[in-house]
Amino acid sequence: MLSELTDLCALRLYNQLMKLSTTDFITGKEITEVLGVVRGSTVRAKNVALDITASFKNLVGGEVKEYTKLQADTREQAIQRMEQDALRLGADAIVNVRFETAMIMNGAAEILAYGTAVKL
Repeated sequence: MLSELTDLCALRLYNQLMKLSTTDFITGKEITEVLGVVRGSTVRAKNVALDITASFKNLVGGEVKEYTKLQADTREQAIQRMEQDALRLGADAIVNVRFETAMIMNGAAEILAYGTAVKL
């Protein structure tokens, strides 16, 4: 348990230092080595309580904030997993970050975050 907590603390510290970019460069930095593709994904399913709320919103219109939060949390988890993949390679940054989403089954979707791990 202590080693898991130590690893988690180290990862969080590293994540604060990990630079992400949707471009193929990090402003003001030189890429010295390309380490390869990194990825992180998660699959989330909606639940009955959200469906009921969404049904009411569908009648009156407007943002379904519960789904917005679910999607935001899902993207963050995919980013964290991508950063963990980059950390395993010893990366300082991830460039060309992209997101994809796919329907896995009715009511469940995958979000994939991917990019290129690099050393600065």
